[in-house]
Amino acid sequence: MQKIKPLDHLILIAGVLFLIAPVVMALMSSTHTPTDIHSNGLYLTPGSHGGETYRKVLTHKGGFTGDVTGLRMLMNSMIMGIGFAVGKIVLSMMAAYALVYFRFRFATILFWMIFTTLLLPLEVRIMPSYQVMSTLGLLNTYTGLIVPLLASATGTFFFRQFFRSVPDELLEAARIDGAGPFKFFIDILVPLSRTMMAAIFIIMFIYGWNQYLWPLLMTTDETFYTLMRGIKSILQVWIGSQIPDYNEAFALAVLAMIPPVAVVVIFQRMFIKGLTESDK
Repeated sequence: MQKIKPLDHLILIAGVLFLIAPVVMALMSSTHTPTDIHSNGLYLTPGSHGGETYRKVLTHKGGFTGDVTGLRMLMNSMIMGIGFAVGKIVLSMMAAYALVYFRFRFATILFWMIFTTLLLPLEVRIMPSYQVMSTLGLLNTYTGLIVPLLASATGTFFFRQFFRSVPDELLEAARIDGAGPFKFFIDILVPLSRTMMAAIFIIMFIYGWNQYLWPLLMTTDETFYTLMRGIKSILQVWIGSQIPDYNEAFALAVLAMIPPVAVVVIFQRMFIKGLTESDK
């Protein structure tokens, strides 16, 4: 039996405390008034305005139009996160399926061309994408927010590696049973890919949930604002002697952490299994 080393545990505990300290400070500070935060800085102890603050950020209508609530922004972020995750999984699976099972010339070259798109971050192609969406009249729409960024080299790579690990005997058995390409994909590959789909879902959901730059360009209508935009808009309010609502910004930041954390907790086991068993 391996001996427990106290120093190792102390290092791990220190790392955990270092990571959760900002979350605790944001949570505690959200329960104080903006004046207290502006005067005294961040807090590590709870205040008496927590219920009022969270109720206000979720239900109070604000913004320039006076018609936006935290629940609306939360819904927009959820739609964007789920849309990103589901859309990227579907496209990545179909692309990987074609690359692995449809034996055509230059398949490997096409795969590496797809993979090299990882070298092109969103900032490089954001203006052409914006121009296309503007021409199609898709600004201030969920379609414009989600569709242009659905292509995923990362997802295609993971699914390609997983499909290559599937035994060829399954394909031969499906052919003997008279299953066509579509039936083989739906009835065999999709059920086998559940753990990989869960792993990719977590990655892509968090990627879509945390998007700020793309929604900033695509939305001028406040009804399509996401939580990330909402937090920024609160901190930008500084008119004369008016103090920004720091407590509401911290409250929105805390609320923005909950869905990604919930997704990771729910799919954690499948996430680890999907990434570690794809080569078996």
